Amino acid sequence: MAGAESQAGPNGDRSREAFEQGLAALRRRERGTAELAEWLAARGFDQAEVGGAIARLTEVGELDDLRFATRFAEDKRELRGWGPERIREVLAGRGIAPELIEAALGTDGHAEQLARASALLARRGEALATDAARSRALAFLTRRGYDLELSYEAIRRSSREAA
Repeated sequence: MAGAESQAGPNGDRSREAFEQGLAALRRRERGTAELAEWLAARGFDQAEVGGAIARLTEVGELDDLRFATRFAEDKRELRGWGPERIREVLAGRGIAPELIEAALGTDGHAEQLARASALLARRGEALATDAARSRALAFLTRRGYDLELSYEAIRRSSREAA
């Protein structure tokens, strides 16, 4: 087997161990390439061992930054109500390439974002009758990662529906 031959030698066991630990980590929780590389390095694997493990995990389909970014974005949108700006920021912080982040966010249109932001406001249950209440709602939505224009639109929609 070609993979076994490349593992021969004094560093072969460490390279195999890096691959196996990386695989086990990915089976517990999906991660991006940069995050997994950092995780392996923190466990004492050198750069060559980490690079080899990353290459093999990518080759066998266990490590895929686009898949990770897409699933992460879907989960945060649906489970936490996050907007695209917050998702973009967190994925960038995890070392995901900008073009992969944009691809993962590309499926989330304006109408979906507006509906999600409006639903978040409805769940909060705060009447938006005063400037102070609207200001708190705006701060809430922008912390969740919605841009100002969409946040204002969601607040206007929620105010109209409440009236």
